[in-house]
Parts: sequence; C-alpha cells; structure tokens
Amino acid sequence: FMNKTSEIELLKEICEEAKKKGRITGTHLNTLYQIFGQRFVKAWKAVKDGRVKKYTFRPSGRVVWIVVGRERDYLVMPVAEFCSCDDFYYRVMDKEAHLCYHLIAQRIAESLKWYDLIKESDDSYDTLMDEWKKIHLK
Repeated sequence: FMNKTSEIELLKEICEEAKKKGRITGTHLNTLYQIFGQRFVKAWKAVKDGRVKKYTFRPSGRVVWIVVGRERDYLVMPVAEFCSCDDFYYRVMDKEAHLCYHLIAQRIAESLKWYDLIKESDDSYDTLMDEWKKIHLK
C-alpha cells in the first residue's frame, strides 16, 4: 500500500508522460490498476465513455470539471484534489483512500484531451455551480 503522496505523484507522472506521447501505454494502465484497483477501472471507463466534461465560462475564462456519475454530475477540483462525490466525502476525508475515481478520471482525461469541452456564458455559472455543489448524502 502506497502513501498518499506517492500515489498522487505516480498518477501525475503517468499523466504527464501520456500527455507528451498523446496516448497511454499498456504498462501505464497496468501500473494504475495495481495502485488504484477498482477505482482505476471505474475511472478508465468514465474516460472511455466520454463522461468527463470541461466547462469553460465566457468571458471570465473560469474552468469547471465535471464527471458524470451513475446518479448525478460530480464537481471535480483537480488543483484542490476535491470531488463532490460520496466516496470522497466518506473515504477520502477519512483517509481510507486518497483519490476517488472521478479525480483519477479527470486527470487521465485532461492529459489525453479525452473530454467534452462545453462552453457556457458566465450568466449560467452560479446556477450550474449551485447544482453541482449540492451534497447528496445517502
């Protein structure tokens, strides 16, 4: 079991390499699976299914990342390493896990440029954020 820093660092390194090459290798996929297990499987599926969305708001240029989950859209803040999902709330905050699968998916999607780019006006920012920020605890 790796510590948080090394897991996140390794994900970052793999994503940087993937970005340079424009693709992700079998070795990388294998490594990610060994580190994250089912979280990686779910993340990779989300990326391949086109469920990672990058919203850019005009004219401010604000960027919001969303991963469409089974039940709703999850707000992902890569810089803060935050996600609005239950898994993040229950496991990541309790230090049982370091990253939820939405955060992993966002990193991979961004590095491979495999995401939907959605352009919105700043007028819709608050409405969308209110929706995305709602915590839906089971």
